Formats: sequence, C-alpha cells, structure tokens
Amino acid sequence: MSPGSGRPVVSFGEPEGYDEQARPRPLGVRIRPRIAMAAACVVLGVGLIGGALTGSWLVGDGGDDGAQDTTFAEAGSLWHSVPVDQLFPPTVSGKGAGPGGADRTWTRIAVAPDTGCANAFDPLLRKALAPVGCERLLRATYIDATQSYVTTVGLLFTTADATAMRSLDSRFSKEGLDRRTDLMPRPYAAKGTPAAGFGDEQRASWTLSVLTDAPVVVFAVSGWADDRTVDDPQPAEEAMASGATTAAAQAGLGHEAQGLADRVERALRKNVGPSTEQSS
Repeated sequence: MSPGSGRPVVSFGEPEGYDEQARPRPLGVRIRPRIAMAAACVVLGVGLIGGALTGSWLVGDGGDDGAQDTTFAEAGSLWHSVPVDQLFPPTVSGKGAGPGGADRTWTRIAVAPDTGCANAFDPLLRKALAPVGCERLLRATYIDATQSYVTTVGLLFTTADATAMRSLDSRFSKEGLDRRTDLMPRPYAAKGTPAAGFGDEQRASWTLSVLTDAPVVVFAVSGWADDRTVDDPQPAEEAMASGATTAAAQAGLGHEAQGLADRVERALRKNVGPSTEQSS
C-alpha cells in the first residue's frame, strides 16, 4: 500500500441536526389539508425506508442479515482493495473537532508499511486484542495545523466474525480496557518527520474503538510534536471532559486523538458498498 500522488481534502460537516429557529419554506400553491397530510405521510414513509436502507451499516443494526454479512466481509477486505488516500486522506478537516468546538485540520506526514500487529501495541493490549486476531494493521501519523501536536491513527483489520467482535467490544466496555494506561496503542514515529521522536514515553492521550459491524479496531494516540515526555497520559474521553486539568486535557490532545479517529472511521465506512468495488 503506497500513498497516492494527489492530495485530496476530506472535509466533514458539523454533526447532523436542525436549527431550532428553522421554518418551513412557504409553498407557492395552496394545498388542501387532507391532500397535504397524505402527501406528507408518503414522503415521510419513503424517507424513513430510504434512510434505513442507506444507514443500516452506519449504525450497525437493522436490515437483512445476508446484507449485513456482505458488508461485514467487504469492510474486512478494504485494507487491500482501497487506496491509502481514501483510508488515510493526506488532509483531514474536522469542523468543531477541537476544544470548545474549534475547527481542526490535520496533515498526514507519514504512512506506515502495512504490517502485522506484533510491535504496534503494548503487551497487555496485544493480549487483549488476541481473541479477534490480526489480518493487517494500517497506520498513519498526522500533524495539526499549528505544528504543535502529532497523532498516529490506526486500523486493525481482524480475522474475527461479528460475534467475536461484539464479544470483544463488550469486554472492553465492561472492564474499561480502553481507559487503562497499560493498554495504549503505540505511535508510528517516522524518521525525517516532526513525529520522529514520537515514542512510547511521548504518548499523551488515546482512544480505541472495537467496531461491531466490521472486523476492524480503530485507534489513535496523540502527543506533542516537540518530543516531550508525558507522565500522566489520559484517555481521550476523560481528557475531553469538562473541567479536566491534566496537561493533555489543557492542550486539547484528547480532542486530537478522538477527532482524527472519528474521521478516519467515517472514511472507512464510506468505502463499503459500490464505492469499494470501484476502488479495487
């Protein structure tokens, strides 16, 4: 897998929702109440059906079991069927991804060779992930627009089925494994880049998510670009909490890890379906 020559920009909009002040646009023709109500019901019904069909994989429930099996299998093959620039875009824009809803932009500075998982995780994390196996590991390291922070984001493609992924996700949630400092993913420190000194001692914040609708574990780990060591790393969820006072929290490094991981996960999901076939 090798980076493409172009530099596409992936921009993700703000979270979906409606403005409380929004008002329906007036129609140019008056419609009888009964007819209007019937038409609205038809439109709503079609919209709900269409939304369920297009969104079933995004939320991981509903839909036909056979279709879910197909998308699960498709997701597991993306590591060799989709160009690196689609999984790890050269530039990632995150509206509202920073502290206080500030915008963030990340630039990719290195892509690791696709490898196994032997040296990518701390020993206990590697043991915790062992039940789902390791088909392939993809990682890339980014730097923020201010050149202050570096973040490695990764996609672990497992050999597990949906049942095993649900079991692992349940264990991580119940036991809080994604919040233990002895189960952190390791950064990818590429020589000749601002992340050359981004090692185990420089990890400040991290996030890890076990997907249940795809054989993939998504993770990210962040730190300062000046190679400073960190004595009190903090999981992104805690570092992003209101009132958090650790150095990682004050610097927004939880937002760096979580924001980038979220957007790489979205890019992964966008490649499942017809677009996957076109990219292979």
